Amino acid sequence: MGDLLVGKRILVTGVLTDASIAFHVARLAQEEGAEVVLTGFGRLSLVNRIAGRLPKPAPVIELDVTNTEHLDALAENVRQHVDGIDGVVHSIAFGPQDALGGNFLNTNYEDVSTAVQVSAYSLKALTMATLPLKPKDGSLSVVGLDFDAQVAWPGYDWMGVAKAALESTSRYLAKYLGDQNVRVNLVSAGPVKTMAARSIPGFDAFEGVWNEKAPLGWDLNDPEPAARGVVGLLSDWFPKTTGEIVHVDGGLHAMGA
Repeated sequence: MGDLLVGKRILVTGVLTDASIAFHVARLAQEEGAEVVLTGFGRLSLVNRIAGRLPKPAPVIELDVTNTEHLDALAENVRQHVDGIDGVVHSIAFGPQDALGGNFLNTNYEDVSTAVQVSAYSLKALTMATLPLKPKDGSLSVVGLDFDAQVAWPGYDWMGVAKAALESTSRYLAKYLGDQNVRVNLVSAGPVKTMAARSIPGFDAFEGVWNEKAPLGWDLNDPEPAARGVVGLLSDWFPKTTGEIVHVDGGLHAMGA
């Protein structure tokens, strides 16, 4: 047990399984002293069951980031469990199957729009929905999970475009919310074998790339390094860092051929 987040109240989205990075963020946050509230979409019974595997109980709030009513009610729903929020974790992404897997040139705009709304615009929507929960004289740290959008990945297609939009969205949020003492940063994580990752056609191809090129090595079955990066940004140790993308990928992003 540590004290990095003692007294902090953290809202964590995207906990689907105990293999997810978001789950390990929630676990580490609790171990570092934070009070954690989770959100879930769809199968809330599954999220509640996974929440039971955390070190301490954590309430689960239903949240569909494309549903205006859910977003409008989020602050009040959170207040039923905690009286404010010091940190928000955005771990939300989705792309229709036609937007992935090498179908880039044939994907229709409706599917592209869904990928961008759920995976990028939702960072703005979630941040604004939680802004009323920010302590009056304190700060709010918003941390999103990213996958490096500097290059084109096999089969990632329009999700890669959505991640590029996520990165830009985080910078504009940092610009417009800095005067309210809101920090917005991303952790660009190496690939982890999560439920979401397994739905990406060709995901297994990433394993060879990271094993060969990451100077620090990379374990696709270990979400903790990325989760630690998120927890660090949620803490008070980065008070003047915003609009940043922190790569937790074994160093692969910095390597050439």
